[in-house]
Amino acid sequence: MVPAAVLALASLLPVQSSAAQNHAQPDQPAKALARSILQQLIEINTTDSAGSVSATSKAMEQRLLDGGFAKEDIFLGGPTDRKQNLVVRYRGTGQKKPVLFLCHEDVVEARREDWTTDPFRLIEKDGYFYGRGTQDMKDNDAILVTAFLLLKKEGYRPDRDLILALTADEEGGSSNGVDWLLKTHRSLIGDPAFVINPDGGGVDLQNGRAISVDMDATEKLYADFQLRTTNPGGHSSLPVPDNAIYHLADALERLQHYTFPAELNAVTRAYFEKLSTIEHGQRAEDIRAILKPSPDALAIARLSAVSPEWNSILHTTCVATRLLAGHANNALPQTAQANVNCRILPGHSREETRQALIRIVADAAVSVRYVDDAGNVHDTAPESKGFPPPPLTPEVIAPLEKLAATMWPGAPVIPTMATGASDSVYTEALGMPSYGISGIALETNDVRAHGKDERLPVSSYYRGLQFYYEYVKMLSGGQ
Repeated sequence: MVPAAVLALASLLPVQSSAAQNHAQPDQPAKALARSILQQLIEINTTDSAGSVSATSKAMEQRLLDGGFAKEDIFLGGPTDRKQNLVVRYRGTGQKKPVLFLCHEDVVEARREDWTTDPFRLIEKDGYFYGRGTQDMKDNDAILVTAFLLLKKEGYRPDRDLILALTADEEGGSSNGVDWLLKTHRSLIGDPAFVINPDGGGVDLQNGRAISVDMDATEKLYADFQLRTTNPGGHSSLPVPDNAIYHLADALERLQHYTFPAELNAVTRAYFEKLSTIEHGQRAEDIRAILKPSPDALAIARLSAVSPEWNSILHTTCVATRLLAGHANNALPQTAQANVNCRILPGHSREETRQALIRIVADAAVSVRYVDDAGNVHDTAPESKGFPPPPLTPEVIAPLEKLAATMWPGAPVIPTMATGASDSVYTEALGMPSYGISGIALETNDVRAHGKDERLPVSSYYRGLQFYYEYVKMLSGGQ
């Protein structure tokens, strides 16, 4: 989502009627099913450190078998006992190529002492569901499983196969499920017409009113780098200027004050072009100035200062996220290191960014090495670049716009660039057009994914179910 970047839309949109807000709510049996599946998913720990993705995959496999899916249309497997993925194929008439839906089951770490509720229990209070994964992304896991079950129960027959993959290690770990499936069981996925990834996009709310329906049409490239310096150390009573921590601190300060060059691509340019028609005053002038063939540097700086989201849309960003130094309170440090997390604009590689970090650090005593998804450290990084945006095919966009106009009237559908990263990187690498689309509506100031007391409005969850139930049918025009 791009919360801050769409706030300007709010004052220009009509007030949505109560009828629009209450449109298309699922019936009580559907709500009960959706709630029970969400609770089951939330209450199975799927963190990389101590959890089991396999447990959720097996639980959803049983749900699907009980709901009428044939055993031969369900695959359960993975590289380890804890990282088994689930793939289910909803058979259609075969008139069109299949659609693949990607949903990761793993969640980031959550410590009980940090939360006001147990992160691995679904708690409903004050109109919200609380629990790790309620926003990222067990909500949409449960929604897609429920939608498949509801469609199967009513005997719906799509005009194409619908493939749902519930996978491991999107949030970290060494056994990414999408990557593993594509490399070892490609026949399960085949050659889909396109990929829908509910781990992106969504509906932005301001004070309960929908102001935009975002669709991630491209995303940044994820990379971690280790900055490390060593020193012989010594007794702390004999300090010397050549201190490992000081070297590292100086390097990180240089990084803190560095800004990568600003760039626009087809998606972000279209995004700012849209904003330029509704903004006013200095912001409108600045947006028009960055859209010129020679963008105005001061306008870029002002817009970047207005919103962290705009800053991230315009630049590659690198930020220190972890520190480790020293071995004793009374000794000079022999090692100091930091993890720097980068989100790289499309068209640039991790190795290109590593070389940029070396120039920024400007200290031969500080090494800059690449850290892969499994935590292994390498002297060089991959040369592959982020992928260009896929075409905005009408087969995906037209039904989305039609459904959004009904469920959230007045809120425009806006193609965006995700400032994070998702499993779409694996499908895009194989030429599968991939789009981040979600029907979950969140207040722009209440995005808690990866954070403390992650929560989801109860009403948003059920409307998100109705969205995907209808959107799946619109994409697969069967009977």
